[in-house]
Parts: sequence; C-alpha cells; structure tokens
Amino acid sequence: MKKTFVLDDLDCAAKIENAVQEIEGVISASVSFMSGKLVLEAEEERFEEILDAAEKLIAKVDSDVTLVR
Repeated sequence: MKKTFVLDDLDCAAKIENAVQEIEGVISASVSFMSGKLVLEAEEERFEEILDAAEKLIAKVDSDVTLVR
C-alpha cells in the first residue's frame, strides 16, 4: 500500500526519510522538502502499525514536525 502524507513544519527531510526507511515493513519512503510530503509504501497488512511507528519516529527525529493523516 502506498499513501502520501503532509508533514507540517518540515525542516530536515533527509533525516526523516532515512529513519522511516529503516522501519521493518517499509518498502519505500520518500520525503520532499519542497512539497512537505512523505510518500510511504509499506506492507498493506501492517500499514497502520507502520504508520504509527513512523509518526513516533518522526517526532523523535524532529519534534517540530507533525504528520497529518
């Protein structure tokens, strides 16, 4: 499953992209600083679990960034 999410107050796209790509079950993750978006492709059966993990990780990497669902 592949979905796009807005990242409010995005500052460090590369760090977030690299961190999210390390989550088990993520097929690909791409963060665009210009558009402020995350494109996440992950296992469909675990997508919500992976998205929750990504949201927590993003907050840890940059506490100012908010993932908009």
